[in-house]
Amino acid sequence: MKKHILQALLFLGLLAVALPAFSQDEADAFWAEVQEIAIVEQKVMMPMRDGIRLATDIYRPKTDEPVPVIFSRTPYNFNLYSEGKLNKRQIQRAMEAVKRGYAYVVQNERGRYFSEGEWDILGVPLTDGYDAFSWMADQEWCNGKIGTLGCSSTAEWQMAVAALDHPSHAAMIPQGYGAGIGTVGDYYEQGNWYRGGAQQMLFTSWLYWVQNGRIRPMFPKDATQEELIRMSRFFDLVPDPPDVDWKEAFRHLPVKDIIENVDGPRGIYSEMIQRKPNDPAWFEGGLYHDTMGFGVPSFWFTSWYDVSISPNLALFNHVRENPEVGGDQYLVIAPVLHCAYTRATENTIVGERSVGDARLNYDELIYGWFDYWLKDDKSKDPAQMPRVRYYTMGSNQWQTAETWPPQSAEMTTFYLDSEGQANSLFGNGVLTTQMPDAADQPDAFTYDPMNPVPSVGGNVCCTGGAIDGGAFDQQELEARQDILVYTTPPLEEGMEISGFIETTLYVSSDAKDTDFTVKLIDVYPDGRAYNLDETIQRVRYREGYDKEVFMEEGEVYKVDLTPMSTSNYFEKGHRIRIEVSSSNFPRFTRNLNTGGNNWDETEGVKARNQVHHSAAYPSQVRLPIVR
Repeated sequence: MKKHILQALLFLGLLAVALPAFSQDEADAFWAEVQEIAIVEQKVMMPMRDGIRLATDIYRPKTDEPVPVIFSRTPYNFNLYSEGKLNKRQIQRAMEAVKRGYAYVVQNERGRYFSEGEWDILGVPLTDGYDAFSWMADQEWCNGKIGTLGCSSTAEWQMAVAALDHPSHAAMIPQGYGAGIGTVGDYYEQGNWYRGGAQQMLFTSWLYWVQNGRIRPMFPKDATQEELIRMSRFFDLVPDPPDVDWKEAFRHLPVKDIIENVDGPRGIYSEMIQRKPNDPAWFEGGLYHDTMGFGVPSFWFTSWYDVSISPNLALFNHVRENPEVGGDQYLVIAPVLHCAYTRATENTIVGERSVGDARLNYDELIYGWFDYWLKDDKSKDPAQMPRVRYYTMGSNQWQTAETWPPQSAEMTTFYLDSEGQANSLFGNGVLTTQMPDAADQPDAFTYDPMNPVPSVGGNVCCTGGAIDGGAFDQQELEARQDILVYTTPPLEEGMEISGFIETTLYVSSDAKDTDFTVKLIDVYPDGRAYNLDETIQRVRYREGYDKEVFMEEGEVYKVDLTPMSTSNYFEKGHRIRIEVSSSNFPRFTRNLNTGGNNWDETEGVKARNQVHHSAAYPSQVRLPIVR
């Protein structure tokens, strides 16, 4: 099981493609082809400024002319051999690059596999990337231009190192890069650790598999390159932790002990779980913050059902404001899961929903970008392609725009209203463009952290199988009394919503602290209710992440939730729905409602929560409708 999971992570992060299995004969034949066209240098121990050496494989064309470099830096395993056998998958992307006239360089982060040093998911020195650029640029086979490429963890480091402005870092293609974003605009996520001040649980299971702490086998420091290559046939240094039922494991309290409870290593998780959203440690590692500079032309790849789609888009917009490189930023938004771009088919299914033919020629886009910036191929001028290419679900078509959101999108306010009984699908909650009257008939529900609303689909990744990402019918979930449901009448004509979705709630509670969650839903005429995006806000952080302000019973508080994002066409006869609750578990940790640390608590209390809607308390959602 371990190998399957780690290989899946590798393909998502390093290659971002789904590749078929190969026989050993096929792998041997491929290796023979490799040797014909490429110079391959394995286990090159590239030195960093502090003396630490990082394991690096280099594939370059057999030519005397210097060539540009495509560089992929990753925490995942790229060893050429797996269990003593050649692994063709590890070098397919490299060979595609070599055939197109590029050197392909892949490197493990410090502390991972054959690389020396200690690994820290967010604290790896930014200088490692900078030093790698310098080393490659000094090689006689390099033309001095380097492009970076990767998805997920192979993308997250690219933004922060771009702020260092290395002269050879000529272009980059970050894909599914949310874990590299610390703070940008309204998003205070600290590398996908938080959303609205509530912890996202994806890193709990991900770190169980990936972190190896200080204890790991290593070869002698004086081992030669030849010895490392030979030993790599028999040792890939991949750990073999036991399988875990993460649906059950996530329920353990306290949260800080979840990994230890399944016999995993304490590692960096035990320290990170204690950090508050504004902890100085978030600003000392490898995360990109919008106070940092940025000077690299970038082609951004994102997806609607990725865990970080909204901060991804916010970062794109932020970089576009940079006067030096703002005009050299381009964007693709696909209707797929995390790093699953090339898995789109002529009938792409995301969760349970078909979104049509969402295929795109990613190789053409990627290499066209690099050809222009690394080879000075003027025929590939990106000005010839759309600034933003986005897929609209529902109408199931690729569209283009000069900005995100599209310039024709107009924010339209829809108000939450009811007769005080919006509980469940069968309540009387409505979503309307009419301002509620003066009478406040709040909707109330009891949130029990021991019986949270379960996560069904959504914008997720990396939860160890605890959640299946994508669009799923929410009807069964909406029968719960602790979910408030607000729905428009059937639409008289189709409506496209493309952009950021903003939500303001007026709330009260008998608890010192609690959470409020929101989902945007497309309701079909037959009742199917497909989720589009979701968000959450921990109420103690409603006034900012630099302070905690607790609630008092009887008081009504305004809460602005972190914006959601989508592009969806609601067909005639469909309805727009907003769900409000106080949990979405294990997508997010449960708020135990005590006002305490939450991460070190073993018991919670029930919260009686209310959503108010009136002229004085106009709870609302603002939708970007394309006119």
